[in-house]
Amino acid sequence: MPLRPATRADVPAILEIYNEAVLHTTASYDLEPVSLASRLAWFDAKGLRGQPVFVWDEGGAVLGWSAYGQFREKAGYDHTAEHSVYVSPAAQGRGLGRALLVAVIGHARAAGLHVLVGGLDADNAASLGLHASLGFERVAHFRQVGRKFGRWLDLVFMELRLDQGER
Repeated sequence: MPLRPATRADVPAILEIYNEAVLHTTASYDLEPVSLASRLAWFDAKGLRGQPVFVWDEGGAVLGWSAYGQFREKAGYDHTAEHSVYVSPAAQGRGLGRALLVAVIGHARAAGLHVLVGGLDADNAASLGLHASLGFERVAHFRQVGRKFGRWLDLVFMELRLDQGER
């Protein structure tokens, strides 16, 4: 099975996929590529917190990744997580994103989380559709809260209540 938990050795490939999105898409509102040191620290922190990182590995080539982490730092949000899913442009449209998101959903349920949140660019029709097909509901639309590539960006929050099944 090409879907597996990530290891620290996967971090450079995870970084490459993420930075591709940073430089060429609005999937991330980061404006500059992130460093390997910062991504290694991110990976190590997830491990210490018991938060998963999954990769899609075909013959040693990581083609996508997914993860979740704390939604907000305040203790009242401890039962809610925010997730990320990124797929290499060459592998998009093959169902990897769905498999990676399903893995995150399953782990979050098993961990006893109550809600999983995704923050998606409002123009990312593929991601919005994927999330809706897995039971996520659109719960907020923030207008012009981001700016990238010389234009204002809208952010949509979608949520899935994990302990009530997929709606």
